[in-house]
Amino acid sequence: MIKKHSFKKIAIANRGEVAVRIIHACQELGIRTVLLHSEVDVGTKAYRLSDEQICIGPAPTRESYLNIERNIQAIKSAGAEAVHPGFGFLSENAQFAAECERKDIVFIGPSSEAIAKMGDKVSARQIMEAAKVPVVPGYQGNDQSLATLKKEAARIGFPMMIKATAGGGGRGLRVVEKPEDFESQLSSAQREALSAFGSDRVFLEKYILGAKHIEFQIFGDQFGNHVHLFERECSVQRRHQKIVEESLSLISEDLRVQMGEAAVRAAKAVNYLAAGTVEFLLYGNEFYFLEMNTRLQVEHPVTELVMGVDLVKAQISVAQGHKIPWTQAELFPRGHAIECRIYAEDPYKGGIPSTGKLGAMIWPEGPGRRYEVGFEEGDEVTSYYDPMIAKAIFWDESRQRCINKAIACLGEAIIFGVHTNIPFLQQILDHPEFRDGTMTTQFIGKHFPEGLSGKKKPVLDKIILDKIKSVVFESSNVDTLANPWQHTWGLK
Repeated sequence: MIKKHSFKKIAIANRGEVAVRIIHACQELGIRTVLLHSEVDVGTKAYRLSDEQICIGPAPTRESYLNIERNIQAIKSAGAEAVHPGFGFLSENAQFAAECERKDIVFIGPSSEAIAKMGDKVSARQIMEAAKVPVVPGYQGNDQSLATLKKEAARIGFPMMIKATAGGGGRGLRVVEKPEDFESQLSSAQREALSAFGSDRVFLEKYILGAKHIEFQIFGDQFGNHVHLFERECSVQRRHQKIVEESLSLISEDLRVQMGEAAVRAAKAVNYLAAGTVEFLLYGNEFYFLEMNTRLQVEHPVTELVMGVDLVKAQISVAQGHKIPWTQAELFPRGHAIECRIYAEDPYKGGIPSTGKLGAMIWPEGPGRRYEVGFEEGDEVTSYYDPMIAKAIFWDESRQRCINKAIACLGEAIIFGVHTNIPFLQQILDHPEFRDGTMTTQFIGKHFPEGLSGKKKPVLDKIILDKIKSVVFESSNVDTLANPWQHTWGLK
């Protein structure tokens, strides 16, 4: 039976730019928001934007954002009918979704059953095989003895990957190049998996060198309707974490149809509800299921820009018991979009995090430019959480024009107080392999293994200097650019 809901208040079990994104969607729908936050996130942008705020614990995530009991208590005490988990933290936690279901809280996302099936990488592979979705050759058996795992690794061949069955975000994952390294890498992966997920169970997969990472946005409702909203190119990764994403990719139309149909079969196989992503490895014209992310993706804005949709509003709509707002035949992509993740880090020192209080931030305005920012001037980037400051998303009518726009706009962005990876992003975008779209998941390791080399830019570009004179400072005395404010380029 389809349940209909009318939300007056939605709890947000997350922080940073995704919390801001959800708040904006709720405001436009006339729905009040209550932010569930940690002690150190008092005074953040999301805190200021939300209608109500409830502290769920201290800074450590296990005592706040990952604490199911405290989140449930806060949702109930606030009188919220639903909770949006964003991405990360509890967004793919089947236990949290099940507890919400038990306490009559609408979880804005898939069912706890679907999350559990896709969260276990072994179960996910088995379901995909049954749905005739191609999977990477590997071993996912129950026998976890060292002797069996070594035997299966030899059968699969090297290089190969060890993956935590309950893993995600690159944790509990090791690439093994040679047989003699297998045992030590297995122990390392199991220790990390046990610490991160409470289980040291692993499975093995063939490591496909030179592959692309292509993912399809899927969406489902309670009426059994499932669609895909085309693909995203996510091959630019560092330590298995995406840095730059774009939509569409440069795959052929025939391959796009095949992969899109496989993604929809994957969604139907678990009766998927709301927004999700089916990730594939693409090698030549062969593609293989990698995993399903049972949540909104960090990179969802590029899909929104090329498809002309609002995925967060659609999530809320289907959670209220409505049908998907579009049919597959109505979904047509237009133009090209690129998203750059802007981190507080020093790209000239291997990307080490850069913490501190943020000064002025200026984002260049104009058509086809979207910034999702989790901070404002005076906010502090701490060491407790992911150091992503913002996402800069650009749209244009062609891929090359979009690349040019992204490089130019990033060059005009101003962020004081911390170092950022903006120079790194610009070099990635302007690299010949990125320009021609031939990059694979080895792109960063091949061309930027230690981040950026060379000296930092010694002086500000004239356009930035002019902006500082006119916007940040009343006087033109650039001697005021002293510590603690450090420009994007690291000027001190």
